[in-house]
Amino acid sequence: MGKLSAPRLSRRLFIASAASAAGTAAMAQSTTMQNSTIIEGDISQSVSRNVSSFRTLNWQDYFDSTVPAAILVDIRSRALHFWNADQSIYRLYPTSVPASEELTRRGNCEVTQKVVAPTWRPTPSMLERNPEWPAVVEGGDPTNPLGPFALYLSWQYYRIHGTHDTRKIGRPSSNGCIGLYNEHIEELFSLTPVGTKVILI
Repeated sequence: MGKLSAPRLSRRLFIASAASAAGTAAMAQSTTMQNSTIIEGDISQSVSRNVSSFRTLNWQDYFDSTVPAAILVDIRSRALHFWNADQSIYRLYPTSVPASEELTRRGNCEVTQKVVAPTWRPTPSMLERNPEWPAVVEGGDPTNPLGPFALYLSWQYYRIHGTHDTRKIGRPSSNGCIGLYNEHIEELFSLTPVGTKVILI
């Protein structure tokens, strides 16, 4: 692929509006969990702010075509780009991203399933390290980390989904998945067909 020709356009977005009350204990957060969303009691204790640094990206630099649709997740910018098949629809959304480079996966995959009110299940390795965690959180539960909609990817355990905690958006706050504001995942869900090409960079 060719190098980007457009300049990087950066700005601070989505600054967290308030800190947690003094004396509130934060739930311990494991950095060794694999391929899923972190359950956090107080995210403000682990990450200081929400920042998405949007930069201009061209679909031609990454995809041969946008049929049936194309999603480009820019980990560095904490942003998701969407193009429909004929590029008549383009969307840019702020996202949460993996909490560390170790948990970050890059490359090509595709959307294999679209799920309304997805059920969240921690991976076996997550339960091994955190036996106190629930084995399942049903769809529709307000504590479900996946939110109201999820796009399942061809990589096992990986999702593009909503959130139960809007403070996570714009932050490195997951163990592999990509989170959006719930109103954004609702729109993306409606625009995205199964088979959509996905690249994480």
